[in-house]
Amino acid sequence: MLTKKEWAFCLDEIEKMFPNAHCELIHDNPFELTVATLLSAQCTDVLVNRVTADLFKKYKKPEDYLSVDIEELQQDIRSIGLYRNKAKNIQALSRILIEQFDGEVPADRDILMTLPGVGRKTANVVVSNAFGIPALAVDTHVERVAKRLGMNRWKDTPLAVEEKLMRWTPRERWTDTHHQLIFFGRYHCKAQNPACSECPLLSVCREGKKRLKALA
Repeated sequence: MLTKKEWAFCLDEIEKMFPNAHCELIHDNPFELTVATLLSAQCTDVLVNRVTADLFKKYKKPEDYLSVDIEELQQDIRSIGLYRNKAKNIQALSRILIEQFDGEVPADRDILMTLPGVGRKTANVVVSNAFGIPALAVDTHVERVAKRLGMNRWKDTPLAVEEKLMRWTPRERWTDTHHQLIFFGRYHCKAQNPACSECPLLSVCREGKKRLKALA
């Protein structure tokens, strides 16, 4: 398993590789980010941005999403996976925001997690990117990188990954680390064909060593 000192080394190397890593979901406010992140579940950011380019022109605030029939909203996001359920959640979320929060997205992770379609990952993304509150959201990229490096065990849950990342990563680096790990997983340590042979983390990566040994 990775040591805390080795993790600090990994953080610094990944930061060198992706110093400008950022949230790739295009949005102008906390509400748009909440909707975009909800839509991104089991879907690429590229596709979400393609859909929200028109969606966010048509719907500006929670009231707008409730002014149309569910079928119309479904049609607007039809190219996104699970679009029926996501449309239902967007309308339910919009209704709660209007009735309980004056139409504003709350800057509290625990409250956000009570909203339809908003899980821990989505809530962490919103509080960190929309409100500047340190958080370390764990998506498939972050989880894959942590487990390949040996930071976590293969059987660990996303929550277990998040908790260890938070313990071993300085709080002031949480948000940047989240983005840098995503970029590292998305563009370098890919699910298929990771660039192990040219990876600066190879000396401490259990999976990279294993893969290269298998190819030898």
